[in-house]
Amino acid sequence: MDDTPSHPSTGETMTDVHEPTPDQTADQTSEHAPAGPAEAHEPTTEGLMQEAGERIRTLEAQVEELREKWMRAEAENQNVRTRAKRDVDDARQYAVTKFAKDVVEAAENLRRGLSSLPADTGDNPMLTRLREGFEGVERSFLGILERNGIAGTDPTGAPFDANLHQAMAEQPSAEHPPGTVIQSWTSAWTLNGRLLKPAMVVVAKAPENAPAAESEPVSIDRTV
Repeated sequence: MDDTPSHPSTGETMTDVHEPTPDQTADQTSEHAPAGPAEAHEPTTEGLMQEAGERIRTLEAQVEELREKWMRAEAENQNVRTRAKRDVDDARQYAVTKFAKDVVEAAENLRRGLSSLPADTGDNPMLTRLREGFEGVERSFLGILERNGIAGTDPTGAPFDANLHQAMAEQPSAEHPPGTVIQSWTSAWTLNGRLLKPAMVVVAKAPENAPAAESEPVSIDRTV
């Protein structure tokens, strides 16, 4: 009897023992490995919609803020343009104010010269022609002033207006209501509607012996 252990021959293959390959080992490891953070917290459709809605609301708030800033800036620019235009118009219309006052003084002197002439009774043809000539010059001169925005108004008979008149005196009068201009020494001159020179006037007041019911106090501002 032969007790020597038997060994497989060189041509025989051992099929009872299987060693795992590297690929099989990697697959088994991945199957049993825990899920990662990205797989555990994958965003849902509802979460994405909520995030998008918040982003849209934020953008809308920013757009509204920018819109309000733009509107305020546009309003300020419009105010600046309006003020600039008004300043330009004022400079164009009233730049000759000093010159206009001097011209008005010449017109008043011409009127004083006409008023100092003797009354025209028709007996002196020379005086009549002289007066007519000066009156024609005055009319032409006043027409030139009016075409350039300078206008004179005689306030006689009008109510006293502190914005246009300068009261030089008060005179009792039973024929005129208190506060009425009964005499004007000069006209009220304006340049394009703006007061250039106030009229120097005499204002009526109630007679001292007038009944109390008819006497009404009138405030006269003697300054312009």
